[in-house]
Amino acid sequence: MKKSFVGLVVAGALLASVVAGCSNKPNAEELKKLEDLKAEVASLEKAVSAKESEKAALQKAIADKAGQLTQCEKDKALVQERVKGM
Repeated sequence: MKKSFVGLVVAGALLASVVAGCSNKPNAEELKKLEDLKAEVASLEKAVSAKESEKAALQKAIADKAGQLTQCEKDKALVQERVKGM
């Protein structure tokens, strides 16, 4: 997904430069737009990476809680069996 997004942004930048003019050399405004787009792509990639790390941490926390729940259910069943045996 990240690569396709970056490709989309780069393709958009290329399309914008083609539509803006047919000169061989980009002007200062086009270069600034390109640099701005590159900075935006870098920022978005960093944000995606941070969110993926956050997602992994949350998934680990969920797995830990599921393990605790399973253990609690086992403990509860054991206690109920012991109470019935009294």
